[in-house]
Amino acid sequence: QLVESGGGLVQPGGSLRLSCATSGFTLESFNIGWFRQAPGKQREGLACFDSRDGSTYYPYSVKGRFTASRDSAKNTLYLQLNSLKPEDPAVYYCAVDNGLMDDDCSPTDFEYWGQGTQVTVSS
Repeated sequence: QLVESGGGLVQPGGSLRLSCATSGFTLESFNIGWFRQAPGKQREGLACFDSRDGSTYYPYSVKGRFTASRDSAKNTLYLQLNSLKPEDPAVYYCAVDNGLMDDDCSPTDFEYWGQGTQVTVSS
């Protein structure tokens, strides 16, 4: 089970930290992904951690602004969102999978998903 929290309303330039509480997964063995989906748009990868080599992929649109991390002792994943922009509002999701992951942070590589948390950016 994956349960996201931490979304909300923030002003442009502001920050949020999203959390994803997990249960039933050994996080060290799983690939971890953060995604978002805005109305009328496809689900977009934001950060994907590959458990095979320990690398994390960030797309150009969020690199340097968003940072994914995990606390294995708490079975919790985090996504730090900084310098939020008017184009960042969406429902944000965490996901995990223990299969092979491509290099493009695709949602199709992930089987287990949380329910999402809404992020709104507005002044």
